[in-house]
Amino acid sequence: MKFIYPAVIRQEADGTYRAHFPDLHMCEAMAPTLEEVIERAKEAEYNWISLELEETEPQLPPRSDQGEIHLQEGEILRNISTTIKFFEGWEE
Repeated sequence: MKFIYPAVIRQEADGTYRAHFPDLHMCEAMAPTLEEVIERAKEAEYNWISLELEETEPQLPPRSDQGEIHLQEGEILRNISTTIKFFEGWEE
């Protein structure tokens, strides 16, 4: 199953990049380059969703509409997608 959530990315004062997901509580990534932070954000999103799906009653948040996310100067918005393969017998 494919999951897509928006990530807000900004360059920090020290030149590194930080990405956070407004919809996924405490899900974020940091890296020295924009390309790397996007890759790390994909990993963070995958891990966050995977852990949530392991819960007895998983509760994935709805995806925010991009128009509802307020960006500060210098921030960019990227949709990050991840695919999680379910095993046979998994109830979606």
